[in-house]
Amino acid sequence: MSITPRIERLRQNYINTKPAICIERARIYTESHKRTEGQPVAIRRARAFYDFCQEFAVEIFDDELVVGTAGKFRRSGILTPEFSWRWVDREMDQFDKRSQDPYEMTDDQRAYVREKIFPYWENQSLEEHFLAQIPEESRKLVIDSGIIDNDSKWRQAVGEITPDYQDILFKKGFAGILEEAKEHLQSLDIAKPEDMDKIIFYRSQILISEGIICLSKRYAQKARTLLEDEVDSDRRRDLETIATVCEHVPAEPPTTFHEAVQFVWFTQLGGIISENPLALNLGRFDQYMYPYYQEDIENNRISKESAQELVEALWLKLSEWVWTISANTAGFFAGYNQFQNLTVGGKTRDGFDATNDLSYICLAATESVRTHQPGLSVRIHADCPAQFLRAVTELVRTGTGFPAIHNDQAGTQMLLQAGYEPEDARDWNNCGCVVPHFRKTGEWTSAVNVNFSAALEYAMNEGKSRMTGEQMGLAEVPSNRFATYEQFQAAVIRQLDNLVRHSVIASVLAQKLHTEIVPRPFLSACVEDCLERGVDLSRGGAHYNVGPVLTGIGLAVTANSLAVVKKLVFEEKATTMEELNMALDANWQGYEALRGKVKAVPKYGNDDNYVDEIAVYLSNTYYRTTRGYRDLFGSPFNSAFMGISNYIPTGRVIGATPCGRKAGEPLSEGVSPYAGSDIESPLAAMRSSAKVNHDVHTGGTLMNLRLNEELLKTDRGLNNLGALIRSYFSLGAFHVQFNTVSNETLRKAQKEPEMYRDLLVRVAGYSTQFVNLSPEMQEAIIVRNTHSNL
Repeated sequence: MSITPRIERLRQNYINTKPAICIERARIYTESHKRTEGQPVAIRRARAFYDFCQEFAVEIFDDELVVGTAGKFRRSGILTPEFSWRWVDREMDQFDKRSQDPYEMTDDQRAYVREKIFPYWENQSLEEHFLAQIPEESRKLVIDSGIIDNDSKWRQAVGEITPDYQDILFKKGFAGILEEAKEHLQSLDIAKPEDMDKIIFYRSQILISEGIICLSKRYAQKARTLLEDEVDSDRRRDLETIATVCEHVPAEPPTTFHEAVQFVWFTQLGGIISENPLALNLGRFDQYMYPYYQEDIENNRISKESAQELVEALWLKLSEWVWTISANTAGFFAGYNQFQNLTVGGKTRDGFDATNDLSYICLAATESVRTHQPGLSVRIHADCPAQFLRAVTELVRTGTGFPAIHNDQAGTQMLLQAGYEPEDARDWNNCGCVVPHFRKTGEWTSAVNVNFSAALEYAMNEGKSRMTGEQMGLAEVPSNRFATYEQFQAAVIRQLDNLVRHSVIASVLAQKLHTEIVPRPFLSACVEDCLERGVDLSRGGAHYNVGPVLTGIGLAVTANSLAVVKKLVFEEKATTMEELNMALDANWQGYEALRGKVKAVPKYGNDDNYVDEIAVYLSNTYYRTTRGYRDLFGSPFNSAFMGISNYIPTGRVIGATPCGRKAGEPLSEGVSPYAGSDIESPLAAMRSSAKVNHDVHTGGTLMNLRLNEELLKTDRGLNNLGALIRSYFSLGAFHVQFNTVSNETLRKAQKEPEMYRDLLVRVAGYSTQFVNLSPEMQEAIIVRNTHSNL
């Protein structure tokens, strides 16, 4: 699909620019906090945001139609020392040498932050408070272990919200939010104890509203300054438009499509400045943006081609900013991915088809610019237009890994299960990668990654790590003392329950510390009920407060391994637990014959109930255990089997497993089969996945498949893929996504990365540039089985 020369220039800049650290946000926030010592923490954070908006040196880059950055570079990573700085201090000398998500940073920058910034935050950051308070028995499982991972919740901001454009932002604008905060403030009395926290909250809302309005006005002024020396007539028109748009939004509600696009980006930018967040989602973009598009088209204020270019410009802005994260976090969220999910299609709140022209424009933009953001998701329902499903399969054919394809009804059922009203449940969007979400929600959708295969290992190895010998799990009897398969399976569940318990401990502690140390004034303005209640988002101010999501990793590996134990040890008696343990300790060296028998045992992903029933049992048990715990606000925790790149670092710390996997190799992600084990057909793999009760895992479920690219080159192939998707969803499954890039192309990209800088692949719940992945991550994608029939 062709794009304009302007968009191609912007795209080439995005592809070829290495992410670089900008320290301006850290500098301004630190100096601001020095000036506000002794004041309430919410006021200090809001004031720091305001100061950044006033002091940061704004820039408008060549060719831009949508403006604004959180750093001085187009691809800037920022530092947020109030959340964490010790990992930065420890890692930044090697930032440019990291195997995953490297950043450029100068010696002068490193010297400045070590001298001027880090000393101020010592013993004040979220990370330090968490590490000081995490119970010792949880520490070894939680801290950079690969067993339980939640460091994105105590080294980073939470993110994970969907700003409410429909009912708040586009209706009120930030000037309206500002006035509403002032009105609430006037009705409160500081002499009343119950009003004190609300007064602090509304003062913070005034500061952030004034701040973002100030920032937009400064961009308008910058555009007018550039106009003075600009001689190109086309660029002069652009700058005049930018100035006019930024003078109006986000202070006021948008009146045009261009204003609405810029408003969306300013909201994203505000979130980035305030938190550097994960999963700041754009929600149902085709729904809340369509009225502006439709009115502009009807009144000849914009052409479809100009609207397409604006959407593509937004896609590039979303892709340019860089989520700055530790090496450990990068292992779980590889590929400079910020998980800004954008959802199109589906049904309206009343239950009718919601597809419109903008739905197709979004699909076309993702195909044409080939950026890794936004994470494009589509909702498919039984009555969705055949044209829309065809457009979805055509995008799949391009090999970008986009879009993520979701069962509309299953998403609704997940939110009903979580306690949403029916209309709100029908209005769901995706959060992050594959989490059904709604814009009036406060939730940690990716709170903890839980290593299922660790529970298996501890049950077999007396609670010890096979790779280190360290006691990590509950003490357990030697494996040769299990008299029945049921006894062994119960031991695995005991170990898994223990991992869930420590996940809850770490999550609730992190929740508590967020309320105390890093309240969220800017994003509180974007979520309904926070402003009405006078309660910060971090304190439960949203309309819906949903429990954190615990994501299970390694479901297929664990189910396959249990099937091996059941069949070969207890049913056929072809081996013993003692011999199997010896084989695992030897990493299968010298036990090739036994490994051959292991390989012949049924594997999840081939529509074989022998092993699929074990996977269902594990997932059901995990759901019940997880739902038995309550978070800081009294909400039950939620289970998920979503996939990011977490199956790589979680596999790195697990020894050989009974399914034949060798030590340190990746685990399995989501409800997908273990790489290479789905040997029957894509439909068989889907039927295995669909047996899992997707509707109860309200944190989302993920299914990843690879198809031979030749399958989709014909109309028949696209029709077959559409039918396959519908069949899968008719079984109650929630999500599927496809990689169609051949191994030949991927190998070429490994050898000549400069020639393949825009090659996108589906990692798990997201797509990113293949060349931006570590060699280990690249290999994990290459070894996935490629299906050659539909």
